[in-house]
Amino acid sequence: MLDAYNRKITYLRVSVTDRCNLRCRYCMPEEGIQLLKHDDVLSLEEIAEVIREGAKMGLKKIRLTGGEPLVRKGIVQLVDMIKQVEGIEEIAMTTNGVLLSKYAKDLKKAGLNRVNISLDTLDAEEFRSITRLGNINDVKKGIKAAQEAGLTPIKINVVKTKFSNKQNIDAIKQFCLDEGLNIRFIHQMDLETGDFSVVEGGEGGNCQLCNRLRLMANGDIKPCLFSNSGFNVKKHGITEAFQLALGAKPLEGTINQNHKFYNIGG
Repeated sequence: MLDAYNRKITYLRVSVTDRCNLRCRYCMPEEGIQLLKHDDVLSLEEIAEVIREGAKMGLKKIRLTGGEPLVRKGIVQLVDMIKQVEGIEEIAMTTNGVLLSKYAKDLKKAGLNRVNISLDTLDAEEFRSITRLGNINDVKKGIKAAQEAGLTPIKINVVKTKFSNKQNIDAIKQFCLDEGLNIRFIHQMDLETGDFSVVEGGEGGNCQLCNRLRLMANGDIKPCLFSNSGFNVKKHGITEAFQLALGAKPLEGTINQNHKFYNIGG
């Protein structure tokens, strides 16, 4: 698939749910959110079918996101279904790591290649404050389980905000060095104002190199994180939704006033 700017689109980020077991301050309000109705969420079979059709059009890489993908019932089964799709070469997942110790081994066996794990601090009290609900020991157990299962290379995603301090950043860098983990710094973004930058240690945010589309849990295919556009696979059909999203993919991101990070997968 080539977009209007001759970028080859081979990567689909799939938000499997808008639900999450944390309430990170920069992502979700403390009181929670208005969740999608069950009937509005794509089934595992529907997600797999979208990926099958997308693979025929040139998709090669899938990343499972959320919300938190590990709270989606049947997530291991979904990975297995995606693994069977001809043309898909890599399946990755972005997770907060809280449930990873429970699922890492089964995910690897089903066909997951690697994980990105969100971790903004190593201080237990600060972690609890940022996530409102989390226990950092659960994430550390998840990292260990991912290492043992071979879900590597493991990337640690650190969100930098105006409250981040150098001591905290240095501690995470040393932790990743000691544990053989890759680290990426993501500057806090604002969908409504279009405030974003290139990820430190990655290519996210570099519009010239963007090779991705996004499938939301409700079936919308979005051309860009920073775009109001979305084309639903149930309304348009899968192939047409892909083609519409491809045609609407902008040269660079602008603003997104229709969605939030918790339901678009970051």
